[in-house]
Amino acid sequence: MALFGGTFDPIHIGHLAVARAAERCFHLDEIHFIPTGRPPHKHRAGMASYADRYAMVALACADHPRFIASLAESGAGHFGREVFYSVDTVRHFKQKFHGPDTHLYFLLGADSFLQIPTWKDYETLLNLCDFIVASRPGFRVDALRLVIPPELLARPGSAHAPLDPHAIALRRTSIYVLDTVSSRVSATQVRGRLDRNESIRGLVPPRVEEYITKQALYR
Repeated sequence: MALFGGTFDPIHIGHLAVARAAERCFHLDEIHFIPTGRPPHKHRAGMASYADRYAMVALACADHPRFIASLAESGAGHFGREVFYSVDTVRHFKQKFHGPDTHLYFLLGADSFLQIPTWKDYETLLNLCDFIVASRPGFRVDALRLVIPPELLARPGSAHAPLDPHAIALRRTSIYVLDTVSSRVSATQVRGRLDRNESIRGLVPPRVEEYITKQALYR
């Protein structure tokens, strides 16, 4: 199982490409897409409402049986008005799905991982579950090590070391690199095209494009 959080403002084909690659490479039975309510780092003017962002995620997941649109960070009344932190969300899922056969991953992009020292209790978070970091063309994996406190790294020759030679072994968890995704689509690009009244066909799933058009979002 993997948790894939973000603002998803809007969700686009790059997000889905990452999720499909992770599903395939790590044999995931479920990927929970978790739109955040009030993002602690990314709040900006003009952000679509939580209801709209969740609706777009649900539409994007509809054709993928292992993709689940999650309300885990919707807050009271599902209004999306509260700030949630990844460390608490991971704890919630570990408590809810604590069976011996459950292996929990946290899925995110390389650029987001490089910002992880700014996240709440990030050292605790790194010890809670394994990570899947979606790389991008030209990204150096060594950069990931630079933001990990040395005391969290596993000792050389540790029995915990993962079989993947490109993975980074921590004392309790591992960080895996997913380098099979080459999509350059971004939510900023999608919003910019909409603001200029340009087509976004092919950048977002068709159902999401239809929803954005009907709701006149990002215009």
